Amino acid sequence: MSSNITLSAGVRQNLLSLQNTAALLSQTELRLATGKKVNSALDGPSTFFTAQGLSQNATDLSGLLDAVGNAVQTIEGADNGITAITDLLQAGKALTDQALQTPTTDSTTRADLATSFDDLLAQIDQLATDAGFNGVNLLDGNDLTVNFNADASSTITITGVDDSTAGALSVAGAVSAWAGDVDITAAQDDISAALTTLQTQSKTFGASLTVLQTRQDFMKSMINTLQVGADNLVLADTNEEGANLTALQTRQQLSIVALSLASQSNQAVLRLFQ
Repeated sequence: MSSNITLSAGVRQNLLSLQNTAALLSQTELRLATGKKVNSALDGPSTFFTAQGLSQNATDLSGLLDAVGNAVQTIEGADNGITAITDLLQAGKALTDQALQTPTTDSTTRADLATSFDDLLAQIDQLATDAGFNGVNLLDGNDLTVNFNADASSTITITGVDDSTAGALSVAGAVSAWAGDVDITAAQDDISAALTTLQTQSKTFGASLTVLQTRQDFMKSMINTLQVGADNLVLADTNEEGANLTALQTRQQLSIVALSLASQSNQAVLRLFQ
């Protein structure tokens, strides 16, 4: 057994130095391979677990950031729907203007314009139905709650509306095929009121969108700050570690030479008995 082997003080000292150098060399090579000076809790418990905590917080925020991104798209989908509905209402108003300019004696043209107006209202209903994103339609009365932190202590709720269809906007279909001017004028009044309602909806969603985008940018900055903080705690200085590697390799070679010289001293004693 090795415990029964007696080494001289010189050999033992040089062997210990060689073992220490080998351990440091292995540690330096690991740091260069991983790019980290702290690879486990053994390398520094406090630093390791602090960095782990920062990284976990960054990961949690990244997951929430995806939800915020979906919320932004949901609001943009609703806003796109409002814009399209507004365009259709503007087209409907153009039809009413054209109908008023058509003589009451030309009932056929007025009836055709009235039919086109009703078709536009049908498209408005379909647009309101199709304005959803990822299963949430703010124009169909769905609410959307967004969390900004892991414990949901910071949230925002975007309240949906259910008055974006033609019926909900109180825009009635063409009455009596627009045979009388009074029916056309009533349609114009309905459109004006509907446009005002849509404008209010758009402003409300726009304010919520601004909040979400601001929080989105803030969360991105915080994620970067947390990741940089964690990296600063555990990442190695590759330039320094490279210099250490060269120095340790040189020290290892010198230790091997020194161990060899110490062994030769012991062999000189052996030659006295020959």
